Amino acid sequence: MAYPSGRHFLQIPGPTNVPDEVLRAMDMPTMDHRGPDFSAMLLEILEDLKPVFGAQKVIIYPSSGTGAWEAALANTLQPGDRVLMSETGHFATLWKSMAEKLGLDVDFIPGDWRRGADPDAIGERLRKDTEHRIKAVMVVHNETSTGVASRIPEIRKAIDNASHPALFMVDTISSLGSLRYEHDNWGVDVTVSCSQKGLMLPPGLGFNAVSEKALAAAREGGMPRSYWDWQEMLNANAGGFTPYTPATNLLYGLRTALRMLLDEGLENVYKRHDRHAEATRRAVRGWGLEILCQNPDEYSSVLTAVVVPDGHDADAFRALVLDRFDMSLGAGLSKLAGRVFRIGHLGAFNDLTLAGTLSGVQMGLGLAGIPHERKGLDDALTYLMDTATPGRGS
Repeated sequence: MAYPSGRHFLQIPGPTNVPDEVLRAMDMPTMDHRGPDFSAMLLEILEDLKPVFGAQKVIIYPSSGTGAWEAALANTLQPGDRVLMSETGHFATLWKSMAEKLGLDVDFIPGDWRRGADPDAIGERLRKDTEHRIKAVMVVHNETSTGVASRIPEIRKAIDNASHPALFMVDTISSLGSLRYEHDNWGVDVTVSCSQKGLMLPPGLGFNAVSEKALAAAREGGMPRSYWDWQEMLNANAGGFTPYTPATNLLYGLRTALRMLLDEGLENVYKRHDRHAEATRRAVRGWGLEILCQNPDEYSSVLTAVVVPDGHDADAFRALVLDRFDMSLGAGLSKLAGRVFRIGHLGAFNDLTLAGTLSGVQMGLGLAGIPHERKGLDDALTYLMDTATPGRGS
């Protein structure tokens, strides 16, 4: 195989491209995590995380997002507790599987993987639960497998309208730092996230943002826990420390990534993602292909999942694009395997990165013999030019 000149295009919806500034920040000697420099850094990071989550209390774990899922459940729930979830895609199904392994009783509202969690269906289940057996409502904000973003404020309203005391837990693993999200203002009790998506870091950090209601539930019960215990973390964090060894060099990178997001301005970050998502959807429509998400109100600005026509294999198409153009596209997961490919447009991303990505897709469609119109790229570029604003990167 010839040496691939140029930079690999990593256009999966996470892990995402890590900016050079973040890579350089992590390329540092390991710090004494019991010393004053670490304490100052961690306190700064915890403060800068607040506006990104829209929360006052954020806990950082050296873990994947899966670990942060488990922390949310272990601190607040007990085996036998009933939880309400919605089948929005592969990752909602995985979170359900974890809940069942931990002994929870999952009421799983079925879905077709083309729509988000239905606020009306959630409200109906809660109104019928007159004994308040349901202890938590668990929703994936942005379903990475489908390109569908659930309407979190509407779900909160449905919980309130049912006058139900259930905790509200939201997975923002692929949405935080890319889509608008407000933990406190939206009435979320536990927010789960991780480092390798909108926060522009390698994998290795998990997060829980927690409300006072969630903390009260943790004090009153939860499962046996040690590594995941919120209170142990919060007690140590108050002085700028952690109860066990942290991922120090990832925290160097997190400090820089948060500065980048806040310097750009979170509103500008959200608008940038919205704009690139709309350009991508215009390309898909211009190609004459189908967007998996069926409700425009639930289009994700993190990724777009594209359905390939019957008789064609999305995985074969992805393999061709990787071989010919050194670009990775997201695979269809679980029951979507071979039926869709996913274009990630999140994180450290600008107009030219998107133009290159869509060019690779369009060339790949031609080489793979997938029926399409050749105007998709032009439609996307026209939109980018028409909506460009002064300044670097757009």
